Amino acid sequence: MPESSASPRTDAAHDVLHQESQPLDAIFAPRNVALIGATESPGSVGRTILWNLISSPFGGTVYPINPKRASVLGIKAYPHISAIPEKVDLAVVVTPAATVPGIIRDCVTAGVKGAIVISAGFKELGAPGIELERQVLAEARKGKMRIIGPNCLGVMSPLSGVNATFAAGMARPGNVAFLSQSGALGTAVLDWSFKEMVGFSAFVSIGSMLDVDWGDLIDYLGNDPRTQSIVIYMESIGNARSFLSAARQVALNKPIIVIKAGRTDAAAKAAASHTGSLTGSDEVLDAAFRRVGVLRVNEIAEVFHMAEVLAKQPRPKGPRMTILTNAGGPGVLATDALITAGGELASISDETKKSLDAFLPPQWSHSNPIDVLGDASAERYAKSLEIAAHDPNSDGLLVILTPQSVTDPTGTAQALRPYAKIEGKPVLASWMGGPIVEAGIDILTRAGIPCFDHPDAAARAFNYMWKYSYNLKGLYETPSLPEASADDAPDRAAAKKIIDTARDENRTILTEFESKQLLAAYGIPTVQTVIARTEAEAVKAADEMGYPVVAKLFSETITHKTDVGGVILNLADAQAVKGAFAKIKASVAEKVGAQHFQGVTVQPMIKLDGYEIILGSSLDPQFGPVLLFGMGGQLVEVFKDRALALPPLNATLARRMMEQTKIYTALKGVRGRKSVDMNVLERLMVRFSQLVVEQTWIKELDINPLIASAERILALDARVVIHARDVDQASLPQLAIRPYPVQYVQQMKLNDGTQITLRPIRPEDEPLLVQFHQTLSERTVRLRYFHPMKLGQRVAHERMIRVCHNDYDREIALVAQRMDEKTGQSEILAVGRLTKMPNNTEGEFAVLVNDQWQNRGLGTAMLAEMIKIGKDEKLSRISADVLPDNVEMQRVCQKLNFRIERSPNEPVASAVIDL
Repeated sequence: MPESSASPRTDAAHDVLHQESQPLDAIFAPRNVALIGATESPGSVGRTILWNLISSPFGGTVYPINPKRASVLGIKAYPHISAIPEKVDLAVVVTPAATVPGIIRDCVTAGVKGAIVISAGFKELGAPGIELERQVLAEARKGKMRIIGPNCLGVMSPLSGVNATFAAGMARPGNVAFLSQSGALGTAVLDWSFKEMVGFSAFVSIGSMLDVDWGDLIDYLGNDPRTQSIVIYMESIGNARSFLSAARQVALNKPIIVIKAGRTDAAAKAAASHTGSLTGSDEVLDAAFRRVGVLRVNEIAEVFHMAEVLAKQPRPKGPRMTILTNAGGPGVLATDALITAGGELASISDETKKSLDAFLPPQWSHSNPIDVLGDASAERYAKSLEIAAHDPNSDGLLVILTPQSVTDPTGTAQALRPYAKIEGKPVLASWMGGPIVEAGIDILTRAGIPCFDHPDAAARAFNYMWKYSYNLKGLYETPSLPEASADDAPDRAAAKKIIDTARDENRTILTEFESKQLLAAYGIPTVQTVIARTEAEAVKAADEMGYPVVAKLFSETITHKTDVGGVILNLADAQAVKGAFAKIKASVAEKVGAQHFQGVTVQPMIKLDGYEIILGSSLDPQFGPVLLFGMGGQLVEVFKDRALALPPLNATLARRMMEQTKIYTALKGVRGRKSVDMNVLERLMVRFSQLVVEQTWIKELDINPLIASAERILALDARVVIHARDVDQASLPQLAIRPYPVQYVQQMKLNDGTQITLRPIRPEDEPLLVQFHQTLSERTVRLRYFHPMKLGQRVAHERMIRVCHNDYDREIALVAQRMDEKTGQSEILAVGRLTKMPNNTEGEFAVLVNDQWQNRGLGTAMLAEMIKIGKDEKLSRISADVLPDNVEMQRVCQKLNFRIERSPNEPVASAVIDL
């Protein structure tokens, strides 16, 4: 059965073009604008915005609205929005806050699709303002109107000529989109941009983000071909899931560069666990940015420098930089800045040294930085750069020039122009000085070589580049397929029972025994532990484990956890166990009463012959659960060697989390010690992440220490804090990144009895999906993608990573998988995709089936499952465009109650079902 194509789209997973109407077009490219609150009062916001609208290059009609005037600034005014003789795209509101809900209601009635609410006096004033915001949003949603603001500077779209702000002047047109949560900072950046000749594709003051948030703007600007990079000044992240989802989608194609205010959080409270005391909200934000490929910088100037650098130069593959200089001091400054921020000086290969020796004076530095000496000519600079660029040890280059008496800054810049584009290696420059180097700087800048006033700033820019490159690589790196044992399903029912029992008893802390049972339910190895309620049980357990053993008090199930027994170590025989049992029982009876004695836990004594690791999770108010990995043990808070990440993890993300710590180097083996099995540790971290994601009542979780050696990985101690019984499920912090939707995994049989697994796609499926595409005929490919598409194009890694890495909030791709009994290998038989349309409740579907498996009911089964998913995901309808000669797919759709809609002017039919 040839299959359907989803409506053509521009993303890499669909591969065909489709022009969609964007809801934010009404704000950024309106045909006309109504200014509600227009006035002639000197110095007023209403007058300034009207003047900016009519004096900008905007070619549309501007309608002032003022019920008390017949005209404003000589332009005919209207008493209200409904009096305007044509439908209005954009309304700009500058009236008092109390009037805004009614105005938005009128705008919705008049069919206005976009509004910018400049007015202040909303949630910043407390409860009355919050209620006003609720009313405004309720009115806007009745008509699917999108709102920027309130309490904002407004929006400039220099490319369409719209200046709906009260700023002094219109931004220059360019290819950088600037989004700011601070209107005051926005005006300062605008003023700075005039001096620095920086242009913008959009300039947005986002205000309170009542409706349109970071995610909406990133989505919109990510699809704007005129925007090459997105720059954000952020004070709060707002809807974390929206931001992360949009950023992850856009980051591979366009840099997203953020400067975030409030790096310190003096008011942050440490949680009860080690993990909580080690995490801070700013560190969590860094982890979130890393996860989705966002570049964070520290200074305003760096934001725009990085936008320029990333637009002009390739991203480095690693942290090793080569420095060329004609003076020692600047080279040292650049080296300090490079290494302090985590970069490395590239080691110069022997071959490179020989090549440099052949023409440089004997006094050259013979090391990195490469000092070409103060009398360096333009030719010496150019030849040195050419040789250094070919060194395989180098990931990027910085050329420093100081204007000495024999230096030719202009001629040297001219000589470096041919090296502006070196594949895979960025070239940066620092021409130090005043007027004498200005011509050279201009030549370099026009050639595409970013030039910095100071070498340390250039070194910091390189560090930003390689960290950004590293994060993007991890964003869509294909994880290795886990071994079969790692795919064993966790015992979710057992884990739930442990947590429910504690909550039913009104406890918020699990006992150590319960904590270890919880870990074991998710396949995390723990120390064998037995509860002994009698002396005989204790001796029996110790006998079976083999001596020596450790005995611990087990009385934590009483309402108030009380430390009454301590820990008895090195129980070498049965008599010692009996003595320990009696001692602990007596201690309990003396302190809290014999009725509270629950028993003694007995476990084998573990030799600490490995590295001590901490693995933990705590809650962040903005991002929900956050994971921690690092050096564990008693001094965990002292060393603070840790890395944070957002769940869920896969093998790649787990490894990258470890790589951020110092203990990672030790785990790979140092001083003759064997390496820990890093693959096993990765899988353990993935299972730990799965536990945190699925058991949502967990508030904090620590494994400390987790002993890791070449022979074993074992959780020695665990602490689990759960939410109190009076906490409502709806109030629990939401995961910032939606996890793998296990609820859509199912087993089914086809019409011929073939057993298949139907499940959402995973990043690890890339190799199997490549094999799947090798089975498709040209006809099947054409009917799916609307045009012929070569195999190499379909299975290119850059495309496959998009197909296999789903943001399950935006799309869910299903694969039908079977195990080939003859070969014992898995194969994918079909792929289906359900994609949510932006900013509405509709979805598009697509189905693609292996030619040999068509006409067996597989396409029907997959489409039926996507209808079910669409209902679960609260979609109102799903549809697909189908080519006229794809009669097989049309029959399948009709069988499942889709209606086939045809238009004489359209080359395709539409299959539509209302849910």
